[in-house]
This record gives sequence, structure tokens and C-alpha cells, in this order.
Amino acid sequence: MKVYTGRGDEGMTDLRDMSRVSKTSFRIEAYGTVDEANSAIGVLRPSGYDDVDEQLREIQNHLHIVQADLATPDPEDEDTPHLQPEHTEWLEELIDGYDDELEPLESFILPSGSDVGARLHQARAICRRAERRCVDLAGDEPINAEVVAYLNRLSDALFVLARVVNARDGIEEESPQY
Repeated sequence: MKVYTGRGDEGMTDLRDMSRVSKTSFRIEAYGTVDEANSAIGVLRPSGYDDVDEQLREIQNHLHIVQADLATPDPEDEDTPHLQPEHTEWLEELIDGYDDELEPLESFILPSGSDVGARLHQARAICRRAERRCVDLAGDEPINAEVVAYLNRLSDALFVLARVVNARDGIEEESPQY
């Protein structure tokens, strides 16, 4: 399989159904931002914590499903992998499990900490942007609504993972000063 085809040289690209769209379309922007979030998560592995790495690997697989889902103009297409409610529920269980390891959150915190903790915060911010792009897309075209719910929950999960890694690394959280 060739990496390059030349089909995108004029600013157009193919969706899963082989329809052609501009590389600046909302759909391409949405799944491109999901790809950016996935890549940011990939930079974090290995994190130094096997349990966190295992969760991040699973999240990266989920994000590939999100991209396939978004790359399909027909959200009812049975041949396309689709994000399911179980994926979002898995994130909720992850959040609840790691949240038990943390001190209760009493205020906003600055997105910082250890290298891995700060990068998790950065991945969270990219994930929030991906969520906004998907909401924008959903205003114009049909998408699987579970994608937005998943990305919303994923940003929460990345926030919790950042807090966990920072706590394990002995980094004290800092609150903003108003």
C-alpha cells in the first residue's frame, strides 16, 4: 500500500464512502482534531505507570473508531465502526476508579505538573477542541451523537489521569490566583 496517492494535491480528500470533500470541511476538521488528540496521547506512552499506559492505549483505539465514525457521512452505515455507549461508560468507570485515588477537587487547578501530567492536560485541551469541532459539524450534518458524549467524557478522563499522575509523582496542584 502506497502512503501517497496524489489525490489530495488539489485540496480535496476522500471520505469512507469515497465521496470527495474539501480538506477544510467541518467533517475533516473534526476528525483531524481527533487525530491530533490521539497523537498527543501517543506522546504520553510510556507514562511510567503501566495502568495509565493500558488505559491510554485503549483510549487511542477508541479514538480510531471515532475517526472512522466521523469519516462516514452516513451515521447509519452498518459497514463502519461506530462508537457505542459502552465506550463512554468505560470512560466513566475509569474516571470513577481513578477519582477514588485523589483528594477531592476544591477549586480550579492550573494545567501543569510533571512532564506526563502537563502533557495529559494538553491532550485534554486538544480533546475539548475536538469536541467543539464535532458539535460544530453536528450543527450542519448528521453524526453519531455518542461521539460528542465520548469526547466530553474523555476530556474529563484525561483531566483525572493528569491529576493522578501528578499525585503519584508527588507534584502539588496549584490553583489560579484571582
